[in-house]
Amino acid sequence: MELYTGLQRLTITNTSLRTIQPRVFSKNPQLRYINLSKNGLLTTFSWRIFEHLQLVELHLEDVVFDCGCEIRWLQLWQQRGEAGLRGQQLYCAVGYKRTLLLDMNISNCDLPEISVSHSNLTVVEGDRVTATCNGSGSPLPDVDWPVNGLRTFDSQEAKVYNNNSIHSINITLVNVSRDDNSFLLTCTATNMVGMTNASIQLTVHFSPVIVKLKEPERRHDTCIEFTVRGSPHPTLRWFHNYKEISHTEYLRPDMDTYQDYIEGCLTFINPTHYNNGNYTLEASNYLGSVNATVYGHFLDMPFEGVEDYSDETPTAETPKPEDTFGVSIAVGLAGFACVMLIVLFLLINKYGRRSKFGIKGPVAVISGEEDSASPLHHVNHGIISPCSLEAGSDAVVIGMTRIPVIENPQYFRHGHNCNKPTTYVQHIKRRDIILKRELGEGAFGKVFLAECYNLSPTKDKMLVAVKTLKDPTLAARKDFQREAELLTNLQHEHIVKFYGVCVDGDPLIMVFEYMKHGDLNKFLRAHGPDAMILVDGQPLQTNGELGLSQMLHIASQIAAGMIYLASQHFVHRDLATRNCLVGNGLLVKIGDFGMSRDIYSTDYYRVGGHTMLPIRWMPPESIMYRKFTTESDVWSFGVILWEIFTYGKQPWFQLANNEVIECITQGRVLERPRLCPKEVYDMMLGCWQREPQQRLNIKDIQKLLFALMKATPVYLDILG
Repeated sequence: MELYTGLQRLTITNTSLRTIQPRVFSKNPQLRYINLSKNGLLTTFSWRIFEHLQLVELHLEDVVFDCGCEIRWLQLWQQRGEAGLRGQQLYCAVGYKRTLLLDMNISNCDLPEISVSHSNLTVVEGDRVTATCNGSGSPLPDVDWPVNGLRTFDSQEAKVYNNNSIHSINITLVNVSRDDNSFLLTCTATNMVGMTNASIQLTVHFSPVIVKLKEPERRHDTCIEFTVRGSPHPTLRWFHNYKEISHTEYLRPDMDTYQDYIEGCLTFINPTHYNNGNYTLEASNYLGSVNATVYGHFLDMPFEGVEDYSDETPTAETPKPEDTFGVSIAVGLAGFACVMLIVLFLLINKYGRRSKFGIKGPVAVISGEEDSASPLHHVNHGIISPCSLEAGSDAVVIGMTRIPVIENPQYFRHGHNCNKPTTYVQHIKRRDIILKRELGEGAFGKVFLAECYNLSPTKDKMLVAVKTLKDPTLAARKDFQREAELLTNLQHEHIVKFYGVCVDGDPLIMVFEYMKHGDLNKFLRAHGPDAMILVDGQPLQTNGELGLSQMLHIASQIAAGMIYLASQHFVHRDLATRNCLVGNGLLVKIGDFGMSRDIYSTDYYRVGGHTMLPIRWMPPESIMYRKFTTESDVWSFGVILWEIFTYGKQPWFQLANNEVIECITQGRVLERPRLCPKEVYDMMLGCWQREPQQRLNIKDIQKLLFALMKATPVYLDILG
């Protein structure tokens, strides 16, 4: 049987089987179903055969056993209904006379009884301790202390006392360690009828130790993370510059206990320079105390380093009274000059913006300072109205930025209704969000994986992705609210779901659906022909390469999301596989946490001071004139198709950014990928028509994809 380690079901019938050894199934831990019916007489059949199994069914019909104490265990199993034995007709024989096993009457044959000297045993680390276990019954049991799980002790000695009715055994542990705290010390008593056990809970007391004390870290709030170990749990005290801290709503310890550990944070709400200094943690119990100190720096001192001249004594160079009039005239002229400069700056800023995008050709890109931290934008169709949110006539304010828009008669042809119902953004309480780990960081702040409570009526908690906003100025807070309202209105199965915001404190937080497999670009690279994984340090080829049907399935889902965005008059402006996310079952959704500008920094071309443009995905009109429309998103979708069929390669990977701009503006397009069918490449070319109005419509693209999927054998593997 030791050859069949994965065996789950075993049937042995119509044999002359008479003996089964006690440890025959020791190598078959998964065995759950055993059928030994119709095997005649079994003379050796012990409960130890099944000692290490989690048996579900045991069939013993038409098997005869020798009546006696040796099968008393089987009678007890049948009485209790264990392993499905209750309804079976089992027999035992004395000579040639058979009797029902349930009617067998054997005296002085039962399970052993057991007792221990303590139910709980509390000792101090380093102590010596002795415990006693007594086993009694008939047949007389063997008594043992199996201490394989006892982690650290110097020696063990056992003594057995036998007065023909009781077996007693002592165990002595020397130099007990803190690692044995909460150990369950178990004694067993065993005879041919079965085994019973009794346990002692071992509690080891030891003096506190500070395992971890970290410098302040900015999370939802600022946290000094700590871990303390001690038994009994120590009392904790905090000191700031060696003065004990009194807890307030702005400064408090948050902690949890696990076994003999205390873990938590000293939490600061909006700390200032007054909070700078040394922070000392003191932990103490009756066995001793320990302390550790860490320095916390939160904000620089205001005006630090500026010299104060208020008490200076006049020197020889101090103006004389007769020079006061001349000094006054000089100060006045300087003030007048400053005012004129400010007025001139405001006039340039006001009227200079209008001509900023009037330049034709690639130079227009180089001159911009547009912030593209939030690429998804609502197109207001060129209508100047109250819903333009106080923007100029050449801009639409939405998301986190002021978006320059150039009227395109091919696109801006219908008015937009401003009188739509008010959008109600769901507000999520900060205490319901528990961060798990950091997923990435973008220009706005960080993105975390988190658990969120009370978000779904059907689930107690769920995994979410949390996007934070650092340095929230008043203007940024208003933009944050507008973007939240924008995202709340986007509800589609192929758009990453936006759950709501948390604004009770800093940083401001947006809560999104968590997609298990991350961004599509990473997913494609991991499931391509060149994907490698390491096993024991050696490379191993993966077997998860995507086929044609999976690629078409991915593309059709992105197209569905784009159709929805177009129907809502939204232009994404940064469609790429890095900004699509993958969930279970090859579910793909469009989204953008803004992280890609840092994680995929080589995909962006930095313009001016801080603007990042995805030029490798942009059509000529967007590069030359900053014109973004649904048709420019269609061009980007063609590039997404190219990415999918190259398993995530970077478009124009062999060229520098300035060379890419030259190629696109001169009319060159990407070459057909090696594994791409002609029909799909024709679709790409339809997306890359130079004139926007000649490009394929996104609905027509989806129809073509569905037609190709029907013509392709359907074997969509569920990549869970």
